[in-house]
Amino acid sequence: MQTKYLLASAILFFAAALPAQEEEPPTSVATGMYLMNIYDLNVSEYTFYADFYLWFKWQGERDPMNIEFVNAVEKWAFTGAPFHEENVEKPDGSLYNGMRAEGRFYHSFDLRRFPLDRHDLDIRIENVDYPLEELIYETDPAKSLFRKDFVIPGWRILGARIDTHSYFYDTDFGEPELNGSSFSNFTYKLSIARPLSYFVLKLMLPLLVVIVASLGALLIHPNYMDARISLPIGGLLSCVFLQQSYSSALPDVGYMVLMDKIYLLSYMLIAIIMLRVIRVGNIRKRSKEADMLGLLGRDKRLAGVFFLLFLAGVGGLVWWG
Repeated sequence: MQTKYLLASAILFFAAALPAQEEEPPTSVATGMYLMNIYDLNVSEYTFYADFYLWFKWQGERDPMNIEFVNAVEKWAFTGAPFHEENVEKPDGSLYNGMRAEGRFYHSFDLRRFPLDRHDLDIRIENVDYPLEELIYETDPAKSLFRKDFVIPGWRILGARIDTHSYFYDTDFGEPELNGSSFSNFTYKLSIARPLSYFVLKLMLPLLVVIVASLGALLIHPNYMDARISLPIGGLLSCVFLQQSYSSALPDVGYMVLMDKIYLLSYMLIAIIMLRVIRVGNIRKRSKEADMLGLLGRDKRLAGVFFLLFLAGVGGLVWWG
């Protein structure tokens, strides 16, 4: 018994005397991306296709080439061809490799500001083999992040940037000893927006024509009741059809977009015009001696006030909505 005690004490003494083994620092991987094309941007399906170059520069034995595109969809159709079959060693001792990849990606489009909405199309990657403690992505400085003649039809290109951060998976993936893990995340973001001409010429101009035509009811003499009431009714139907024309190109969302709010303001204005026309018609029926010219003058002034209030309302929705 005494021998076992002395042996255990000796083992503990020598174990304590051994120097603590230092943990190997994580591998820093300089990562860059150069975008070639984005096509088939589908807001209704929340997806887009991207074609790009991706490269890595690092030192050490941890190979960063085994990656996962976090927001990729239809991975069976994803393509990626490496630059070199074997990693290339540079004169400074670092290793280099990359790939040209093409695939479909998911993006959650926030359409609350439609048609003045802007979006950051993102492509996110993480390493499959190494967690945050072993591999960290860093941004490789590049003069340009996308092709010089790069365009997306129907959109303005505002710029691009690269973000690196960590992402924690709050799950053990079926292995209780993991208790969650963090991975370094590399994200390429392309900022795009719809052109202002789309809002002004294609959406607002037809609506303004309808509003002016509806306000024209207040410029007609009260004796022509049929003509006065037909204009706002026709304007109401036109607004419904115009709203359906742009809504059909949008996905079903649980909130009102900016253009919906503008059309709601239009409906309220047309309803007020109809109520005014009806009220003047009732006054004319009750009293044949009513001052028709006076009523017409007030209606003309109201038409101007209503139009200015409508423009102010649209401006307020665009600014704050």
